[in-house]
Formats: sequence, structure tokens, C-alpha cells
Amino acid sequence: MENRSPTVYRTRSWQNRRRALLALGGAVLVLVGYLLGRWQDTPADPVITGQTAVTPGAAGASAPPPAPPSATPASVEPAPVNYPVLQAEAATELAGVETESTGDEGGGENVGWVNRDDYLRFDNFDFGAVPATSARIRVSSGSGITGRVQIRLDSRANDPVGELSVSNTGGWQSWRTDTAVLKPVTGTHTVFLTFTSDDGGEFVNLNWLRFDH
Repeated sequence: MENRSPTVYRTRSWQNRRRALLALGGAVLVLVGYLLGRWQDTPADPVITGQTAVTPGAAGASAPPPAPPSATPASVEPAPVNYPVLQAEAATELAGVETESTGDEGGGENVGWVNRDDYLRFDNFDFGAVPATSARIRVSSGSGITGRVQIRLDSRANDPVGELSVSNTGGWQSWRTDTAVLKPVTGTHTVFLTFTSDDGGEFVNLNWLRFDH
């Protein structure tokens, strides 16, 4: 039998260990490659972004149409004032005249002995927002003098906004209602009734007046 030197044995043992280490290294590389492949194949966690909530069954449904703009309310027309009757004897100021019991319907008193430059004043009369365009005046006369009843606002020196010509009615208690046309009047004013004639005598009695639209 052939005797081998220890050197030979050591050489073969080193070669065997080398082969084993190479085999083990290869196995490790294979395992590492396998693990890397599994890691790359693992899906990434989903990224959650904000989403608009969808009501079930509402998919594809169109949004409701916008509400139509509200109609602009029509401006409200002011209501005309129902003017009261202004009794002549109840004026705030009576200048140059006297009162007496009246024979006119409704009774009460009337203003008499009216001459030119006399006047009546009514304070704070509200005509409202709808213009007054006329005035009915209850008059009587037993005089042969023709005169005028004039309506002025805020001052006796202002131009008349309306006037009425008065002549004999058949007696100092023979009453009739005449109408004076007015320039349109609105708002609150002091109302003056002034009297004028070409003669200096008494020419009219006055019971009441009432403005109208």
C-alpha cells in the first residue's frame, strides 16, 4: 500500500472545505436572491387620498338644478289718504271772522262775516304720498260781491295752490259745495284759507272743506 505524505492529506482536506464553503456560499446567494424577489413582489401599501363621499345609488345622477333667483318684490304703491273734513270753526287760527250756528245739514257752526284779508289756518295737515288734486268747499253768500277763497301752503305770502270764485248763492244760509282744482300736493303742511275780493265788504260764509285726490 502506498504511503501518502501528510501534505497531500492537508491539501485534499483544504480543497474539500473550499468546495463546501463555495457550495454554502452559493446556497446563501440563492436564498438571498429568493428573499429579494419576494420583497420586490410584495405590493406596496395603498395610498389613501381624500375622496368625495358618494351616496349609494346616486352614481351617475345629475346634480339638482340651482334654485331660481328670488324675484324682486314689486314696490308697494302708497295708499291714498282718506282726508278728514276740516270744519271751518275748528281751525287752529281764525283771523277777522266770527262763528255762528249754521242752518246747513249736519248742524254745528259755520264761519261768517268774512272779508278780504281775513284767513283761517290749519296746522300740520298730512296730505300723504298720493297727491291731493282738488278741494271741496262748502260756501254760502247773500252778498252781491264776488270774491275768491284761496288755498295756500305754509305761508299766507306763498302763491295759492288752488282757488275758488264765490258769488251770491241765494242767501247767507243757502249752502252749496264748490270744487277748487289744486296743484298736486303731498306731504305735511300748514294750510291757509285766505279771502280776497275787489270790494271791501263781507262776501262769504264757510262751513267746511275737504281735500280729495
